[in-house]
Amino acid sequence: MNRERISLHAHADHPIAAPLDDGSVRHLLARGIPRADARVLDLGCGGGEWLLRALTAFPRLRAEGVDISEGSLTHALEAARLAGVEQRLALHQEDASEFASPHAFDLVLSVGATHAFGGLLPTLAAARKHLAPGGRVLVGDGFWTREPSPEAADMLGDLSDLATTLAHVTADGWTPVHGHISTQQELDAYEWAWTGSLASWALDHPADPDSPQALAAATTHRDEWLKVYRDVFGFVCLVLRPTSG
Repeated sequence: MNRERISLHAHADHPIAAPLDDGSVRHLLARGIPRADARVLDLGCGGGEWLLRALTAFPRLRAEGVDISEGSLTHALEAARLAGVEQRLALHQEDASEFASPHAFDLVLSVGATHAFGGLLPTLAAARKHLAPGGRVLVGDGFWTREPSPEAADMLGDLSDLATTLAHVTADGWTPVHGHISTQQELDAYEWAWTGSLASWALDHPADPDSPQALAAATTHRDEWLKVYRDVFGFVCLVLRPTSG
């Protein structure tokens, strides 16, 4: 079972691929979208859930999403059709780090996709290229809540504590104008949904040749969460504006 299919089943009950509840997503979009007729870009949009919610909440908004996954974009397009917003949505199958557009955007978002750019600051550099004057960036990434074990650091990569993360962002020429730190309840709910949805799919489809691998992946992920990183990992979303220029 490839990574894309695992992710599809794992996010069946939690379509926002980040530890955020629906209220947090609505609030972040409200703080990030500067006006009702804004143009929004999602770099690494996956199934397009952020864009679908923005398009539904703002009937004059236009949106574009970029992702390398054909399956995810197909899912996003079908969901947009069902929601009646497909005429205001453009999707691009390509590497988000290399995407070029003739348009500038009032909000550029990339939540939980910094790995596609090589880290938080490269993600912000990519977002800056697409930003209209007065525009904002909504970015979400992990941080350490306390010193991680070597195993946790090896598993989740080169993260910093929250204060250091913000210091790097501001030194890079950004000013935070809003933020949200995921609660423990949001973090746990996301992990339970991820592992539970994948395990349920495996149990519901015992004849599928991918079923044993899916169940094993859910079990491994749950063990890693509970034993390795649950007590040291946090997630922050930031609404940023360029400090100058």
